[in-house]
Amino acid sequence: MVNHNKDKLNETFHALSDSTRREMVRMMAQKERTVSELAEPFDMSLAGISKHIKVLERAKLLERSVNGRTHLCRLNTESLSQATEWLRFYERFWNNRFDLLESELLTAKKKEH
Repeated sequence: MVNHNKDKLNETFHALSDSTRREMVRMMAQKERTVSELAEPFDMSLAGISKHIKVLERAKLLERSVNGRTHLCRLNTESLSQATEWLRFYERFWNNRFDLLESELLTAKKKEH
């Protein structure tokens, strides 16, 4: 894996590691939001919200456009797609492990009867 891609994944997972930012991503997945709309459900200052938005921007999860005093935020799904692709690689590993576990449990159940 190229370091640039690794750094990008690190930024993405760092951004998604916080529940406030995950909620912001969920909100933007529904529709574009203003900064005020993103801030509304949270009990924090606009300065705090701004820091979360900057983390999402650095991770390229959020794109912001400015129209006068209105900042409109929209989800950039490209970074999410790359993270999902990375996770899918490991999904095969876990699916195999769950299949083995299921087989072991069925064998143990048959021995009980």
